[in-house]
Amino acid sequence: MRTTWNGSISFGLVTIPVGLAPATKPAARQSDISFRTLHRECGTPIRQKRWCPTHEREVGPDEIVKGWEIAKGEFVVVDDADLEAIEQQDTSRAIEITRFVPLEEVDPIYLDRTYFLAPGNAPAAQRPYVLLLRAMRDTGMAGIGRFVLVGKEKLCLIRAKGDALALETLFLAEDVYSQGELDEAVAGIEVKGAELELARQVIASLAGEFDPSELTSDYRRDLKAMLEAKLAGQDVARPAPAPETPVVDLMEALKRSVAEAKVRRAAPAKEAKPKQSRPRAKASSARKSG
Repeated sequence: MRTTWNGSISFGLVTIPVGLAPATKPAARQSDISFRTLHRECGTPIRQKRWCPTHEREVGPDEIVKGWEIAKGEFVVVDDADLEAIEQQDTSRAIEITRFVPLEEVDPIYLDRTYFLAPGNAPAAQRPYVLLLRAMRDTGMAGIGRFVLVGKEKLCLIRAKGDALALETLFLAEDVYSQGELDEAVAGIEVKGAELELARQVIASLAGEFDPSELTSDYRRDLKAMLEAKLAGQDVARPAPAPETPVVDLMEALKRSVAEAKVRRAAPAKEAKPKQSRPRAKASSARKSG
């Protein structure tokens, strides 16, 4: 596995050499097809110019600085040197675990990006890696820590993922919106026992094992098909507008959902059931002679 960062995990007096490898592809947060902006008339890619309206001319990269807007049209100028001065140059290259917490208590809303943690090549480095992996897996715990990646401090969570360790970078607490407004909105809502029971039945009817192969995108599939059709000179069919969902009584909708689930469960059973054939009478090997 190709690693993009190499260092170690440290907690207490223990040090475990590891490498960091992205667990997702670079285009995982967007479609795997990118577009250029073209001039419709001639099909030429459009150039984005850095234009200064005050001097009415294009400016070069060496004339550009960053600015923090403090009021309308008022900025504090920030040079690259200013940012480099506060970047952390951590020469230890260590992921320092400061606390172990129950993994089930970590809300996924704080998880940003996933990396694999690869063990060192030497058996002496792999043994503590496996030891930490098994200890966290057996206890259901995860490590909270921090490290420096490309000059930027990262908060992280280290967890067991099957037979390997994974690292999740974490959002800061101030970067996550509070859900207090939502909690307040539903605090006084009552549901009927019959409705709750039907809802549980619907959930049970749709329950199954998590299968990553089912995580596919209809949009990405249709986008590729559309581009291939255009490339072949074919007309692209426009999809029919989706019908509006009628307003249905909650209790009625739950009952219908349970009924449809029973039909879906019964259908495969009927298809799998072999057809029974009537037993044929065995022909006598010896004929009676008259």
